[in-house]
Amino acid sequence: MTEAVGAPDVRYGTAQARWIVVATVLGSGIAFLDTTVVNVALPAISDDLGTSITGLQWTLDAYLVSLSALLLLGGSLGDRYGRRAVYVAGLGAFTTASVVCAVAPTTGWLIAARAAQGVGGALLVPGSLAIIAATFHPDDRGRAIGAWSGLAGVASAIAPFLGGWLIDAVSWRLIFLINVPIAAVAIAVALRHVPETRSPEREPLDVSGAAAITLALAAISYAAIEHHGGASVVAGIVGVLAVVAFIAWERVSDHPMLPLAVFRSRQFSGANLTTLAVYAALNIGFFLVVLRLQVSLGYSALEAGASLVPFTVLMLVLSPWAGQLGQRIGARLPLTVGPLITAVGLLLLSRLRPGDHYATGVMPAVVIFGLGMAITVAPLTAAVLAGVSEGLVGVASGVNNAVARFAGLLAVAVVPAIAGIDASRSLASSIDAGYVTALRIATVVCAVGGVFAAVLVRETAPTTVPPHPSAFAACQDAGVAVGSTSGEQAP
Repeated sequence: MTEAVGAPDVRYGTAQARWIVVATVLGSGIAFLDTTVVNVALPAISDDLGTSITGLQWTLDAYLVSLSALLLLGGSLGDRYGRRAVYVAGLGAFTTASVVCAVAPTTGWLIAARAAQGVGGALLVPGSLAIIAATFHPDDRGRAIGAWSGLAGVASAIAPFLGGWLIDAVSWRLIFLINVPIAAVAIAVALRHVPETRSPEREPLDVSGAAAITLALAAISYAAIEHHGGASVVAGIVGVLAVVAFIAWERVSDHPMLPLAVFRSRQFSGANLTTLAVYAALNIGFFLVVLRLQVSLGYSALEAGASLVPFTVLMLVLSPWAGQLGQRIGARLPLTVGPLITAVGLLLLSRLRPGDHYATGVMPAVVIFGLGMAITVAPLTAAVLAGVSEGLVGVASGVNNAVARFAGLLAVAVVPAIAGIDASRSLASSIDAGYVTALRIATVVCAVGGVFAAVLVRETAPTTVPPHPSAFAACQDAGVAVGSTSGEQAP
């Protein structure tokens, strides 16, 4: 366990403390806004650029490929070269890519820019909470993280309304341009008020591992999304070989980005299998439900975004209670029941039909969906951390968040094709053809996550965030329309 250079001594309530929280919340807010609103903007993007369902899948997955692959490396870069410096660099890269997204003339340009956003996000995302952990006095760290979490939750609640309004009133392009002034303020505040911190140990970076896993995720995504016969087969083979090479390298590397030893814990592996299943279901659910609401049920972008607000509110209100419940009774029961309730919500969402009213058709399903996820998230964090020794909690949290991102990537790439959503059809007909099957697949996958927990999860741990800054090395991709992900619970 390494220590930041200089003892963290910023006290909560001081002017500097407030500026640090502002800088980290603004940076997080950019990620929250884009992650939430891009889903809502997909039909508008399709109409404007003539994007097929395949292009929409890439619009989401291009970001997730680079983010998932480089997330752990981004945290290491912050530890090595300075958390503020890497955070500011991430803000700059993310915002530059956002501008390219906003002016993209074709789907190909948009996909490339989204991949660049993921690279910026991999630098930006780990830094937000790491800065707080490395700068605030240990006695005040919990309050600072709580303030960050609350303000981040407000951003999550506002994002669907703001994004939907921008899409309907002006253009989907504004959801990317709005990042520019926010990032400019965040960079200015960070450079002026956030002290620089870094790890005293300058360990080598696992560049080879990052390159191998990036190739693996990109190739596997291509094989799953594209359907070009021999090219897809070759991409699949390359992806599998890259995964094998990544695992082999991580086994022999002196400084692996993914220490494989953590998976020797049955508890840790079981909690991550639950994460994989639940977040795969979550991502495919939101990807297709938002399309269904707009393409088939005639919702505007604002209405589609607003329809999911009950999910966000339940997550914000009930997650602390679920964390306390997990501390009292253990993580196993919540992690069994939560995914099963989430699966019921997905099953109800699969029944959405044109003509359904929001109050009787959409909202009850969204509420049950949100209730299940609220019960699941905080105990899932506890189960992950309980599966490793205290010295590995940072690695455990980072790996778990990378698993959650990978789950979303894989689900969006694979499930539509399995469900019969055909890119050769119009967006409306392709969604109508495969929506029900895709949501039912998500339902089963989510329920399987509860089974994993029932069989493999045995222990729990307090859901307060560990005091070591590396515990946040891969936190905070904001999930999908959630505002919090596994491993991000504040005390």
